Amino acid sequence: MTRLSIDARALLDLDRLLAHLVEHAVADAGERIAGVMAAIDILDRHPMIGRPAPPALRELVIGKGSRGYLALYRYDAADDDHVLVLAIRAQRERGFAGSCGE
Repeated sequence: MTRLSIDARALLDLDRLLAHLVEHAVADAGERIAGVMAAIDILDRHPMIGRPAPPALRELVIGKGSRGYLALYRYDAADDDHVLVLAIRAQRERGFAGSCGE
């Protein structure tokens, strides 16, 4: 099975997303974040499921619309069969902040 890890920055993204949901009084905020984590967990069994994203990264599409998120990750099959989740954002946000491991 592929080794899966989440970068500290992606964890901060989850905190930011949760704070946004709470700020806007979304009743199921915790469940939404748990859903994002459950979707990310599938990467340890299916690391190529995400769509290609430059430079040499992949994006996992999670949900849709106001419940949609994207997880940006790097998969290294040749070296150590490792998925590293670099960033997470809402689909309605404009791009990922920072360099995302470029």
